[in-house]
Amino acid sequence: MTDTNKLTDAQEALRKTIIETPELVLEDHDVMRALVAANDRGQGTNVVDLRGAAMERLEARLDRLEDTHRSVIAAAYENLAGTNQVQRAILRMLDPTEFETFLQNLDGEVAEILRVDCVRLVLESSQSDSTVAAQTLADVLSVHEAGFIEDYVTAGKGGESRAVSLRQVSPKSAAVYGDKHEWIRSEACIKLDLGKDRLGGMLVMGAEHPHMFKPQQGTDLLAFFGGVFERALRRWLA
Repeated sequence: MTDTNKLTDAQEALRKTIIETPELVLEDHDVMRALVAANDRGQGTNVVDLRGAAMERLEARLDRLEDTHRSVIAAAYENLAGTNQVQRAILRMLDPTEFETFLQNLDGEVAEILRVDCVRLVLESSQSDSTVAAQTLADVLSVHEAGFIEDYVTAGKGGESRAVSLRQVSPKSAAVYGDKHEWIRSEACIKLDLGKDRLGGMLVMGAEHPHMFKPQQGTDLLAFFGGVFERALRRWLA
């Protein structure tokens, strides 16, 4: 038992505080760790404290749970920020009332909102020569023969490609980015369905940072952006 008569006023006040509010000690990891260590020293080296060992394991589990909690919260905020970013980009994309402005805006304010360095629209055509529109919009639009998109996305390896592919740039990137291909290091390729009796299309976002787009990243938001874009583009093509 503690001899309270020998306690100083400060110690007596501390003792009273602990008795009245024990959670101040129980919820403080550093204090509990110090108490357990003092208890271990008092028992000597020949005594195994199972309660102390169990407490250490519980502490380790608590630390892991806290780390997981922080990771989940951070991922939720990142996802929310990404969603807001895509929503803003979609609203800005739908603002123009003319087709040329609609496309040019992709590599302008829309690209800035999405924080990418380059946006390109790739269309397939059965015509061998480029149209006047393609020549006018060469900075954002490139027209290629049928089959180009699938070959580009699969890097010529064949097989069925994904709707959204995130990766470092393809060796054939010059055909999409033109002069900018020299500094584009990663890209997002979004395949477009332009409707029945129309050849394929693809929206490509390029970034100078080599890890801006990586295969292990989620693609839901980009797929949604592509879905809105292809529906808007169908109306212009009609």
